[in-house]
Amino acid sequence: MSLSQVQQDPRVFLKQLFQSAVDSALPQLRMAEHLPPPPKGRTLVLGAGKAGGAMVHALEALWPQHAPLSGLVVTRYGHIPERPTQLKQRIELVEASHPVPDEAGMKAAQRMLELTQSLTKDDLVLCLISGGGSALLTLPADGLSLLDKQNINRALLASGASIGEINTVRKHVSRIKGGRLAKACAPARVVTITISDVPGDDPAVIASGPTLPDASTCDQAISILKRYNIALPDAVANQLKKGLLETPKPDESCFASHAVHLIATPEQSLQAAARLAKSHGLSAYILSDEIEGESREIGKMHAALARASAKGLGPFIKPCVILSGGETTVTIRPQEKNTSSGRGGRAGEFCLGLAMALQSQASVWAIAADTDGIDGVEDNAGAIVSPDVLQRALQINMSPSAYLDHNDSYNFFSRLNDLVITGPTHTNVNDFRALLIL
Repeated sequence: MSLSQVQQDPRVFLKQLFQSAVDSALPQLRMAEHLPPPPKGRTLVLGAGKAGGAMVHALEALWPQHAPLSGLVVTRYGHIPERPTQLKQRIELVEASHPVPDEAGMKAAQRMLELTQSLTKDDLVLCLISGGGSALLTLPADGLSLLDKQNINRALLASGASIGEINTVRKHVSRIKGGRLAKACAPARVVTITISDVPGDDPAVIASGPTLPDASTCDQAISILKRYNIALPDAVANQLKKGLLETPKPDESCFASHAVHLIATPEQSLQAAARLAKSHGLSAYILSDEIEGESREIGKMHAALARASAKGLGPFIKPCVILSGGETTVTIRPQEKNTSSGRGGRAGEFCLGLAMALQSQASVWAIAADTDGIDGVEDNAGAIVSPDVLQRALQINMSPSAYLDHNDSYNFFSRLNDLVITGPTHTNVNDFRALLIL
C-alpha cells in the first residue's frame, strides 16, 4: 500500500497497523532464544494469561521431543488457539473467567500448587505468564471467599485505579500471587517467560507476579483500598493490618536461582507499527508505551496533538502516524436510579473522548484497540475514529456526550459500524493507539 492508497482507504491502513503490532508479539516469534536447556530432572510447566494457549503451543513445538514435559496453564474462555495437527499435546490447557475470576480459575490455581509439591532441586519449572493472568489464577487468602474476591475485583476495575494499584491489592489477598507460586516451587529452579501488558514492563506487575518477588507491602494495599473506598471482610482486613498477608520479598533465598525473560513488550509492537508506517511513506512518532490515566482524558490529549499536527503546528510533520500504548482506565460513572451503565472498554472510551475533542478535524483518523482482541468484556478489540464520525452520529440522533456519560462507547461505535472486531489474538501487549494525520 502506497501513501496514495493510505489516503484512499485510511481504515484499512489503520487496521494493518494494529495487526502488525499484534503479529510482532506472537509467542512463537520470540520464545526459542529464551528457553533454557532441559534439566537433569523433569520440567514442569505452569502459567496463566490470555496468551497462555499460544505460549503452550510454541513451547511444545520448541522443546526437545525426548525431554519430559508436563504441566498446567490457564487461559481465558475462548482463547485457546487451534493446535497444529503435527503437535503432540504435553501440557494441559484449561479455561477460566476474565476479568472477574471464577471457580474454574480457582481450581486451576489449587492444582498448580499441588503439582509443585514433589519438585526437587534437579527439576525445572517453566512459568508462562501473560496479561490477564491475575484474574485467571485466583486463590483467595484464608478468610476470603471466591465471592469476596469477585466483588473486590469488580470494585477495583470500576474505581479507576491503575493496574499497579490493582495488582498490589491482588497480591496481598492471594495464596498464589506476588511470588507465592515461586516459593511453592522450591527447591526447583524457576524460569519465567512472560509477555508484558503493563506500563514499564515490570515482570512483578504482569499477572500480579506469581513467580516474582514483591516489593509492595500490606500497608500499601490498605492505602489503595482506602483511597478507592473498597471494603474487605473484617477477618482479612485485620490480617492485612497485622502484616500477616505479606508477600515474599526480593531477598528471600527461594528466588536466588530464578530467571525471567520478557519475550514481547508494548514498545516492540509500537516499533513494528512504526516500521510499517514508514514503509508507506509516512513519518512515524512513538509518544510512549507507558501512558496511563482516564481513557477519555487521554483521548482529549491525543486530540490536541492531532489537531496541532493537522494545522502544521507542533513537532509532528504530516503526513504522519502518532503511536502510543500503555494502560488507561475507565471510572464507571454513577447512573440515575433504574438505569445501568453502558457497554465498552478503555479503547472505546478513548475513541469517544478523542472524537469529541477532535471536533471533526479534517484529515485525522484514529484507531484504538486492545492487543488481546477484547476491549473490556466485549467482543470488539476497539474502534476507529473518522473525521465525519460526529456528523454521522448526529444524523441518526445520537448524542456523543450522552454515550460518554453512560460509559457506552461500544453501542455508540456499533451503531456507526466503527467497531474493530478481531476475536482473540492469542497475545497481549496492552493498549494500541494510532493517529493518522494526512
